[in-house]
Amino acid sequence: MQAHIPPEKSARVVILGTGGTIAGRAGQASDNVGYTAAQLGVEQLVAAIPALAGQALEAEQVAQLDSKDMDFATWQCLAQCVAEHLARPEVAGVVVTHGTDTLEETAYFLQQVLAPAKPVVLTAAMRPATALQTDGPQNLLDAVALAREPGARGVLTVFAGAIHGAEQVRKVHSYKVEAFASAEGGQLGVVEEGRVRCFAAWPQGQALGLA
Repeated sequence: MQAHIPPEKSARVVILGTGGTIAGRAGQASDNVGYTAAQLGVEQLVAAIPALAGQALEAEQVAQLDSKDMDFATWQCLAQCVAEHLARPEVAGVVVTHGTDTLEETAYFLQQVLAPAKPVVLTAAMRPATALQTDGPQNLLDAVALAREPGARGVLTVFAGAIHGAEQVRKVHSYKVEAFASAEGGQLGVVEEGRVRCFAAWPQGQALGLA
């Protein structure tokens, strides 16, 4: 017998993995800095979060790299994959797991070439998956909630509960888990206990395309 899934959790979300610290491993659980990024697949990240069990999710590995090694070929591949999934009527939104070093560049690129009418949510982690207090699972859980938020649109990031738009998000710290902020105009909202509180309008724009 299948467990009952609340209506807000039945909307399909596609989670695309690209590697990063969120998928990293260290030799010891106490080590938050001496780790190797991009060691776990996105399906492993999803399976490690009990709250996501039974939800309408798909997971796909698009790349597996440290985000400092992100390149244009990977960006183009990711953008095409995101566009294909967003075109599916049953998909409410897309989540991208990423590294923090180039998260803002990837978010900006996707917003410029896609300007999606559905939410595309990038998230990451400052601590590897093996850490005693890893931040990745909560960030991913928040990202899925945001991807299902009715009316949400555009490329967004969610990190430590804070929602930022792709054109304003900036990495402001190299160690703290609250590593991102909005450059101008303040953050767009927050995710609190699975609920989205929006403070400002969702990003809009005209897509430049992938040509």
